[in-house]
Amino acid sequence: MKICFVISDIKTEACGTTVVILKKAHERGHKVYVMSVGDFIFHRDENISLRCKKIPASVKGESVEEFWEQVQDDKLKAKAVPSTDMDVVFLRNNPTEETSDRHWAEHSGIAFARMIQQSGVLVLNDAFAMSHAFIDKLYFEELPAEIKPDSLITRNKEDLLEFWERMGKKMVLKPLEGSGGQDVYLIDKAKKNLNQIVDTISAKGYIIAQEFLPEVSKGDVRVILMNGKILEENGEKAIIRRVNSDNSEFRSNLSLGAKAKKAKLTPEIEKIVSLTAPKLIRDGLFFVGLDIVNDKLIEINVLSPGGLDYCENIKLPAFTDTVVEAIERKIEYKKYYKNSLTNKELATMD
Repeated sequence: MKICFVISDIKTEACGTTVVILKKAHERGHKVYVMSVGDFIFHRDENISLRCKKIPASVKGESVEEFWEQVQDDKLKAKAVPSTDMDVVFLRNNPTEETSDRHWAEHSGIAFARMIQQSGVLVLNDAFAMSHAFIDKLYFEELPAEIKPDSLITRNKEDLLEFWERMGKKMVLKPLEGSGGQDVYLIDKAKKNLNQIVDTISAKGYIIAQEFLPEVSKGDVRVILMNGKILEENGEKAIIRRVNSDNSEFRSNLSLGAKAKKAKLTPEIEKIVSLTAPKLIRDGLFFVGLDIVNDKLIEINVLSPGGLDYCENIKLPAFTDTVVEAIERKIEYKKYYKNSLTNKELATMD
């Protein structure tokens, strides 16, 4: 198959989950392309083109780093390719991690992908679902209340103070639009600069106030779902505990220095997955990350969930064969059903 991965910027992309999946697709003999989110080209009365790099068979590398260095090399030139030449466009750029000078990038990938999937190319995750879930923390609030901590979304300081009192003067504040643990604050009785924090976050938009879960001191668990099921390979499941060695740091993001550990499937995780999966399947969300503390879902990442790049270090399978095989099956289904399936249906068909 021909598959194009859309990332934020080829030059700055780290060797994370996207790159390990991309490398595996290449190793399995597929024609793999990669592009930056700023490289869509629209011509009136023509299909959208993608200015992308085609990874030649000569690009190899024992390590992910060696492989990706060859792809990033300026010697490998990007060329414009009609989007309709692709079988799959895999959106893996994360709008919530864009810098302040790249506001144009926040919606671009999803907007162009909506047009591309209407031309018959399979887009993962479904671009219309991604539009709805762009503010993924608001999408999170649509899930059943019993699996989530108590929360409030507002820009009003008085509402936040009232919630803080009700929570026993301990809560977590974070921006509605954001990820990677950026601008996330634990507010307790000792916090003296609450007004400043509220002003800082509200300047960027709405604020989420969330019940503080004491169990977060033991870390959280990232569960990766594919087609509404926990990603599994060779009897192992993609469940990763993230623990921060700094006792003063309550956030457990791997990007902020947390350590990855192997974790087990618990009845609490099973319940959360069972209540979350039907919505994900209905909406065409193929690849999703759930962040869980004990029996509560604290965040859902539908934009570009990561974690697979840590799996081999903690004695888990890479899971990349399983992910690429799932995409291969979707292309087979599309052929056999003669394009009668919608993108949303195909995206989460197992």
